[in-house]
Amino acid sequence: MVHQHSSQPRLSPSSYEEDIPLLLAPRLAYFAGVARQEHVTRAAQELGVPQSTLSRAIVRLEQDLGVSLFARKGRTVSLTPAGRTFLTSVERALAEVERAAESVQADADPTTGKVAFGFLHTMGSETVPGLIRAFRADHPRIRFTLVQNYGEAMIERLRAGDLDLCLTSPVPDAPDLVARRLDEQRLRLVVPDDHRLAGRKRIRLAEAADEAFVTLEPGYGLRRITDDLCAEAGFTPRVAFEGEEAETLRGLVAAGLGVALLPPPAVARPGVVELTVTAPRAVREIGVAWLDGHPDTAPVAEFKRFLLSRRGHLLPD
Repeated sequence: MVHQHSSQPRLSPSSYEEDIPLLLAPRLAYFAGVARQEHVTRAAQELGVPQSTLSRAIVRLEQDLGVSLFARKGRTVSLTPAGRTFLTSVERALAEVERAAESVQADADPTTGKVAFGFLHTMGSETVPGLIRAFRADHPRIRFTLVQNYGEAMIERLRAGDLDLCLTSPVPDAPDLVARRLDEQRLRLVVPDDHRLAGRKRIRLAEAADEAFVTLEPGYGLRRITDDLCAEAGFTPRVAFEGEEAETLRGLVAAGLGVALLPPPAVARPGVVELTVTAPRAVREIGVAWLDGHPDTAPVAEFKRFLLSRRGHLLPD
């Protein structure tokens, strides 16, 4: 049985393809229920909706598609060939929606949910493992998706919704973000162990003005801090090599290819000497950031509270 189209205006061809998912989505479960029961009354009872509502929804679905999905005989219906084709895809789509709902509900579960957490490479070997171990002492079943990257890339992923929270440096200042300073980390001037300055314990950064520097690439927070500290000391660093990871830079220093301003290593590296910088004050601030106005799931809120409680003692001694 082919239904006549109603006199209500249809979407224009240009907008129809864009909006048809919005038109169809609420009716797909109704269609699948009628197809499963092959009876409108029984389907209405199963779905918990008035029979008239269900009948109208099916008619409108057929009108929107422009094809008959059911052959009707009283309140009994049977699928047309087009209906059988459509049902196969609808059942897959509904199953995907159900899986997606179960997934997001599982991620938001207060006991077993998930936190997407980003952090700097330099915090991956010691700081972050220690934080997660301490947090999971009270929340043993909460899961983590961990992302290591440099600061600007993590902020991009935060804005894209890939991360819930990130530990970064410098602490960002942007209108769409909330950021809290948690700790600061002293930076050292790292020199080869046979360098002219290797016998020193302390140094003013200006004394390294003539040295070749190895640094992280532009865009990294530590690179910006290095450039700013050198400018404060009265010089622009002469950059010999740029890298993407602090321990690689330490290796380049050990090879005699330059000096570097770096945070302390998790494990002492042979071939280098690490000098305390007395002037200017060489530190980097570490902070946690998240999207302003972004609602937290229970596990994210709990981990955020934990991080904020570590203010002043975030980093290992």
